[in-house]
Amino acid sequence: MSTKRIGVLALQGDVREHVAVLKTLDCDVVEVKTLTALSSIDGLVIPGGESTTIYKLSEIFGLYQPIKDAIAGGLPVFGTCAGLIMLSNEIHNSASGQKPFGGIDAVVERNAFGNQNDSFEIDLTVKGIDNPVHAAFIRAPIIASVGPAAEVIATLPDGRIVGVRQGNAMGISFHPEVVGESAVHKLFLQSVA
Repeated sequence: MSTKRIGVLALQGDVREHVAVLKTLDCDVVEVKTLTALSSIDGLVIPGGESTTIYKLSEIFGLYQPIKDAIAGGLPVFGTCAGLIMLSNEIHNSASGQKPFGGIDAVVERNAFGNQNDSFEIDLTVKGIDNPVHAAFIRAPIIASVGPAAEVIATLPDGRIVGVRQGNAMGISFHPEVVGESAVHKLFLQSVA
């Protein structure tokens, strides 16, 4: 079996942390900033950061429509926090003019947990992973609703949805990569041909 070539969208956000986790999983990791890099990958990770900035920079770098098209065409994609926002079909509280890449039939609310001071860590059950996943929530979004095509894969103890999957796309509200957790990345890699 050949090594999977995984791209991390490297426009803004916690790119280094995702690259580090993927390298521990024996992936060939590419930082995606160009169309050439995008065309060379088997799967894409969209990191946490600021979704408005990721959107604007994707437009500036000429990547917005090609990423949107690649996801629609079946490219396996995994988004954390801001990455989840970018994968949703609808964003509540979006910045003026902000558009998601889409791919998941869900409505996501930006910064639903408040500001940086409201950050927290918790162990969660994630569908498809045997052991609890340690998760960090940092200015995290919440999945306000999920359409019939999407599957909920993680919730908080109070029932709020924090993980969803649809076909080739998976998005989570939290950051496993900042706490050294690799199980969710392994789950994503199972979907990469």
